[in-house]
Amino acid sequence: MTLPTGVTPLIEPDLATRVARLSLEQKVRLLTGADFWSLHPEPDAGLGRLVVSDGPAGVRGELWDEREPSANVPSPTALAATWDEDLVEALGGLLAAEARRKGVHVLLAPTVNLHRTPYGGRHFECFSEDPLLTARIGVAYVRGLQNAGVGATVKHFVANDSETERMTLDAQVDERALRELYLAPFEAIVREAGVWSVMAAYNGVNGATMTESPLLRQILHDEWGFDGLVMSDWFATRSTEPAANAALDLVMPGPHGPWGEALVAAVRAGKVAESTVDDKVLRLLRLAARVGALTDVPAPDVPALTADQIALRIRETAAAGFVLARNEGALLPLPATGLGTVAVLGPNADVARTLGGGSATVFPPYVVSAVDGLRGAGVEVTHAPGVRAHTRIPVARPTWLRTPDGRPGAELRFIAADGSVVATEHRTGGAFIWLGAAIAPATHVAVHATLVATAAGRYEVGGSGVGRFRLAVRGTEVFDDELVLGPGADIAEALMTPPQRTYPVYLEAGESAEVVLTYEWAPDGFGVVFQFNVDPPFGTDEEEIERAVALARDADVAVVVVGTTEEVESEGFDRTSLALPGRQDELVRRVAAANPRTVVVVNAGAPVLLPWADEVAAVLLAWFPGQEFGNALADVLFGLTEPGGRLPTTWPRTEVGLPQTRPVDSVLKYGEGLAIGYRGAGTEARYPFGHGLGYTSWEYTSMSCDAAGEGEVAASGDVVLTVRVRNTGERAGREVVQVYASRPGSAIDRPARWLAGFAAVTAAPGEEATATVTIRPRAFQHWDGGWTTEPGAFTLHIGRSVVDTPLRHEVEIR
Repeated sequence: MTLPTGVTPLIEPDLATRVARLSLEQKVRLLTGADFWSLHPEPDAGLGRLVVSDGPAGVRGELWDEREPSANVPSPTALAATWDEDLVEALGGLLAAEARRKGVHVLLAPTVNLHRTPYGGRHFECFSEDPLLTARIGVAYVRGLQNAGVGATVKHFVANDSETERMTLDAQVDERALRELYLAPFEAIVREAGVWSVMAAYNGVNGATMTESPLLRQILHDEWGFDGLVMSDWFATRSTEPAANAALDLVMPGPHGPWGEALVAAVRAGKVAESTVDDKVLRLLRLAARVGALTDVPAPDVPALTADQIALRIRETAAAGFVLARNEGALLPLPATGLGTVAVLGPNADVARTLGGGSATVFPPYVVSAVDGLRGAGVEVTHAPGVRAHTRIPVARPTWLRTPDGRPGAELRFIAADGSVVATEHRTGGAFIWLGAAIAPATHVAVHATLVATAAGRYEVGGSGVGRFRLAVRGTEVFDDELVLGPGADIAEALMTPPQRTYPVYLEAGESAEVVLTYEWAPDGFGVVFQFNVDPPFGTDEEEIERAVALARDADVAVVVVGTTEEVESEGFDRTSLALPGRQDELVRRVAAANPRTVVVVNAGAPVLLPWADEVAAVLLAWFPGQEFGNALADVLFGLTEPGGRLPTTWPRTEVGLPQTRPVDSVLKYGEGLAIGYRGAGTEARYPFGHGLGYTSWEYTSMSCDAAGEGEVAASGDVVLTVRVRNTGERAGREVVQVYASRPGSAIDRPARWLAGFAAVTAAPGEEATATVTIRPRAFQHWDGGWTTEPGAFTLHIGRSVVDTPLRHEVEIR
């Protein structure tokens, strides 16, 4: 087995000896989590407490709030947009250092489900619509983590590509699409990166729920030789014997679940072999050995990073993923000197969105907004939000709150059933989460704060969650409501978009009001989760748009930052529209009409419709870029850094022809087969897969192939292309050379083109560079009960995107 550098190797018999020391009850106890985020220690096996944590946009740790902040790295779509494996592997090292800082052994990332459709609610949490790009970036991410001794958990195995009815739907996927698309990234990450853990998804595939699926044993174990641990997604395990016999190793979370005493009884009754349990424990101990959770094995030494090192790496990675989709008249980069006022407009300009909603959420130590970043670059900035994109009342920010003793934030008082205060906490955030924890002996929490008006107007104040809420303003109770989830609601709704109840409080500027929000939770819940909400005054959209237009008209350049909200992109639900929420499209059009030098920055983790794209000078796709958003944006806008990104997914022009996420009678048919994203003929692209302009231009001058004998190569061998490109612009730059394969006249149903390989080069102005692109045999194979090659001529298309391929080469595969 492969262990991290610095860990004393343990041979398999040693692990087996540890298993043999344990009673059946001890072994079974290890196979269900101890709590929401950790596994049971077992001294008789030398096993310490092993902690897991959500990712992938940071390492949350066991505490999910602002008291223990986490470095917020760019979200997966932003990472995939870099097309840079070395950069992503380095970011994995950053996450490993964060994990060790927080006492975390295993990160629950990366997510390598595909962008089957942009309607998918967790689209931002997955890398790409293409299995090869997903695999290459995923392998780099896993290597970065595991080379530092922190385990990765590749998820969600498999076909968990949408959120609607995700816990119960059956994804019906034909075998060829399942193998060539959806399983392919998992296979690469298991075989090439040697991932240490896999997470089984909620959904079923072709009739079997994934925690009981024969795919776990048949493919992971028997075909791919996976020697790691398979854990369930949280609350995904629904049975004792079927799940235990299907090669699921660990039920999460704990301590309750369908195994425990029921699994002991099943073994005693001969319905589950004890050797099956032993194999699960062996895999768990193997994982513990790899991540340093055995008490008698030294833990890997992961050097800590300074705050400056973390900031620089996140900033560089964010800029490397920014995709310059349009740049008419070479408006960008902006001049570093001589520039007057820049109007920074839009709902995401001052309140940046750095990550998506759901289990990918972390609390960063700070966030640099677009306004902050441009001001920090020494630019004179004016700002207006223009429109309101959200419909929910947001979580309270300390800007408007003071504790009873005058500190920023609120005071929480934990109250027992008899009315006594059993504990207090000072909090600066308004989201309160204790998953899997009972705040005993408290039965309810009272949030005490003074609401301080920064401007005159109506402040909406209240709470969000599931349970009983009471709000008192200046000593008078203004509501007492029981909030409940709707029928069939996803568990994530209680975390991300719970029901709300608010009350308007009218204040003059500088005026204050004492408010107390009391929350009482259901005793049988999975934790304590609620929010304190405050929304400050906001004029009408029309008033705010006019204000933004006036600022744009008086500015040298207008930068409009538009994007999605947590109501649109989050775990737990799928999108119903790709349109930007609110009147953001109108804001862009009216600003562009007032100032032709308008740059639109799209702050969204997944594609949105851009009906005004041809009406503005520049479009920069920024994704969810992490806590250094504003600094990275300033670097790119002023040309300190090239926007290095290329699209990892197609941005459609319309919603026509896109695969849907809605099951029918709990069945979601993947009827499009292989035709997702750029492979689908029915999707018209606004910006095609692989597209990205950068700040220079490139000429593809020549290519050669190492294939022997008139272009003919053996089906089992690699095809290596040498591609020469010249930087024909006036700036140094980076080019991603992309190679797509096609098979004219094929007897097999195939997409028109599919990504076969890529490589990046850098060059100074006027300089030539050579890219070496290795194409593996799998690129020419299809699944037909096994991997099969159709002999004959394949065409390789070489260029800058799936639709811009100036070079081509024919290769004969036999």
